[in-house]
Amino acid sequence: MEWNKKVAVITGAGGVLLGAYAKELASRGVKVAVLSRRFEGAKSIASAITDAGGTAKPYGCDVLDRENLIKTEEQIYKDFGQYHIIINGAGGNMPSANTTNEIFNPKDADNLDICSFFDLNLKDLEKVFSINFFGTFLVTQIFAKRLIGVKGATIINFSSMSAQTPLTKVPGYSAAKAAIDNFTKWLAVYFAEQGVRVNAIAPGFLVTNQNKTLLTNPDGSLTPRSHKIIGHTPMKRFGEARDLFGTLSWLCDEEASGFVTGSVIAVDGGFHAYSGV
Repeated sequence: MEWNKKVAVITGAGGVLLGAYAKELASRGVKVAVLSRRFEGAKSIASAITDAGGTAKPYGCDVLDRENLIKTEEQIYKDFGQYHIIINGAGGNMPSANTTNEIFNPKDADNLDICSFFDLNLKDLEKVFSINFFGTFLVTQIFAKRLIGVKGATIINFSSMSAQTPLTKVPGYSAAKAAIDNFTKWLAVYFAEQGVRVNAIAPGFLVTNQNKTLLTNPDGSLTPRSHKIIGHTPMKRFGEARDLFGTLSWLCDEEASGFVTGSVIAVDGGFHAYSGV
């Protein structure tokens, strides 16, 4: 693929994973629109790209603000012209949408220090579902119009291991990512005759700024939850941002994956394949 003729729009690109991939694409010659709710995060990534000789521009963008998205899309088209790749990377979880324990104990109901399923707040779950699913939905709805009939047009969503096998403690996040899988397949069928491919990537466990305190102790040692994760990952390690580069690049490249649409690709060190026995 002639990477230097492509333009990519990446949401959530102010973070560790998507920021790293924005830099990877730019190193191949792709022009990158770096979108993040925190403009400073987007600016930092875009500056790193331009300092390395690449082409990128930062955009402060809330993926749940329709009017903001419309204005951002118009500005990106004005700045770069036709774009070809949309990567929906914005998402995440929040502690208040999680249960404290993995399994319910009747005594939890009377313990104010424990959040059980019965204590979960609907508004917190709605926030988690919105940033993961509706953020992807709105970005696709507003940006994908310009992809219709464009050679090499592709959309890549971000799923999770939790979509296929719900992880304990995170019911809202798991449900939202399951919705991403379903939505990816629906979109793939809907846009297939227009030449727009839609796929998703489902990362395994990677250490990010968001989950670092859940996976590691202040001294850098693994938490009990991390030991369980590593024990169920046949490759016996956490993933790194660069572990996603190959799969993401393959999905971006119409010459390499032109007949692939509606797929959810796991990059997880074998986590989803291991039954624990």
